[in-house]
Amino acid sequence: MSTEVSLKFSPTGDSFRVSTSSEVPLNALDRPLSRVLRDVASLINSSVDLDTTLQHLVDAACHHNFWSMAAVMSIDQADGNAVVVTRHDPSQLTKTYRNRWTLATSPSLIALTRNDPVVIRDAQESVEFPGYREEAIQRGYRTVVVLPLGCRDMEGRAMVLSVQSREVVDLSAADLAFLETIVHLGAIAVDKAHRLRAERLAAEQLQKALAAHSSLMHQVLSDGSVASAAAMVETILPNPTVVVDLTANLVVAGRSPKPDLIDATRWREEMDNGMNRQFLRLARDVSGKAGLEMRKLYLNCDGHHLNLPAAVEPLVVDGETVGALVVFSLEADFSDLDHLLLKSARFALSVQLMRSHLRFQTESQTSSDLFTEIVSGNWRNVDDLTVRARRLGIEVNAPARLVAVGLPQGAVKRGKTISELHRSIIRLAGQLAPQATTAALEDIILCRVPDAHRDADAQVKAFARKLIEETQWLTESKPIVVTGKICASLHDYPQAWHECERMIRLAVRFNRTGLLTPQDFGPFPLLLSAADSKEVQSFVDVTIGAVVHHDEVHGTDYVKTLAVFLEHGCRSQACADAMGLHVTTLRYRLSRIQEIFGIEIDTPERRFALELAIRLNETIAREQTA
Repeated sequence: MSTEVSLKFSPTGDSFRVSTSSEVPLNALDRPLSRVLRDVASLINSSVDLDTTLQHLVDAACHHNFWSMAAVMSIDQADGNAVVVTRHDPSQLTKTYRNRWTLATSPSLIALTRNDPVVIRDAQESVEFPGYREEAIQRGYRTVVVLPLGCRDMEGRAMVLSVQSREVVDLSAADLAFLETIVHLGAIAVDKAHRLRAERLAAEQLQKALAAHSSLMHQVLSDGSVASAAAMVETILPNPTVVVDLTANLVVAGRSPKPDLIDATRWREEMDNGMNRQFLRLARDVSGKAGLEMRKLYLNCDGHHLNLPAAVEPLVVDGETVGALVVFSLEADFSDLDHLLLKSARFALSVQLMRSHLRFQTESQTSSDLFTEIVSGNWRNVDDLTVRARRLGIEVNAPARLVAVGLPQGAVKRGKTISELHRSIIRLAGQLAPQATTAALEDIILCRVPDAHRDADAQVKAFARKLIEETQWLTESKPIVVTGKICASLHDYPQAWHECERMIRLAVRFNRTGLLTPQDFGPFPLLLSAADSKEVQSFVDVTIGAVVHHDEVHGTDYVKTLAVFLEHGCRSQACADAMGLHVTTLRYRLSRIQEIFGIEIDTPERRFALELAIRLNETIAREQTA
């Protein structure tokens, strides 16, 4: 007597019922079927890893039906193969069978494409799949069913379940429904294994992140350097990084973002050879902005033009941007854990930079206070001052040279320009000589460079050229750099400083920049140093005082006329052309000057005295308005 059995699933696929079209009692089928399904469903809770789950799945498919063998295969479409992941075959104890099938000769791809079971009634007689026919004869199986599992393995490949019987079986709808039920419950178990594995990996990664955060904070709080903190950040983040320290104008590069083109050593060398300025500018650009900012960085490194996506995170201390963390990656590349690590790195680096910032402010203030007292010459106790300087590593009675840096009149003077310039000079001075000391005295940076080496003059000039280059990049203006005389003792510093300051003031007034010496100004430093004396002022008043007063009251420019006339060798036509006057007008103006003020320029001595008085008057006027 034949019995038709059908399994009907609920819309959710979570339950089913068995119905029969004959008079056979339901419990005759229901009892073993429920036991089978109960065993298969137990897979969901009986294993926690994918391999065990799949093994239980093939075991259950064979132990409760007429199937003798079963296997789960992963479909690697990129490679064009179906790969056996696990199998159930009691006869395989001493035999080895093939575990890789070409998809062109396998029904697995058909089952996946159609999303339906593929039934081979007798694999030993089938000509559609010759690979199966060969193995079926070798292993002794006949009927084969291949079903899509509806889930993926750990590598993301789709999987199928293949079952084989040693006899030819005419499958009914109930048999297929039973297999599909096993597949459905197996897919639930596989998904559970995936979730458990993902949760376990997430927990492990979180533990690593917490351990990395703890190690990073320990490094920072143990008074490490920015470079050491940056190196540790590089180890916890998956992407190459660059740390920018604006408190010291320092850029610390980690791994190369393009290791196939530029190795790490060359990447760091290029950073030290000028590429760091682009990152310093980048850190200043994100100043005042909150959160992660995506940028495209165009770099020319070792002859390669790089177009690199990067995430830039400002590092802020007390509302002031003191640096930046640059991570080479697209934002989509960052997972939630990466963002957590990024926040940890940002916090640790901010703490480290805060320490560096405070240390710089303290040391800068201490050095500036000390140098202000040294160059003033108003010493209460010379021995005490010498001891205080020695504590800062300064031997005031050892030979040293002062190098002063000032900014021209048109320089871009932001609120932090002098402070940033001070930091840059500290770094450059440290490269020249570890004993070099810098201080900010108002708007002039003073650097004391030891003069103990035979090639000290060459070193100072090289140092001055680096100062000019760095300051010009930082302020977008060429600076004024002057070098003073060698100071052999404490008593030499006031005069050396006074001469440096005077030359910088002169350079500002006469729009002179670059490395300057007293010879570049002729007699004007001497004249300016004497301009405060009553004798000089009296000489100016007697010589051109009346002319100056007349110009101020009546708006004339007689003093300018005299100056231009003397500059052009008392040649009327050349002077008229320079002033844009007709020569007759010029001669009339000169006659009026002689008539009103009695000024004569008929002898070389009178012309020299008149030109000297005009120059001294200009110098005194500029000094008074400074």
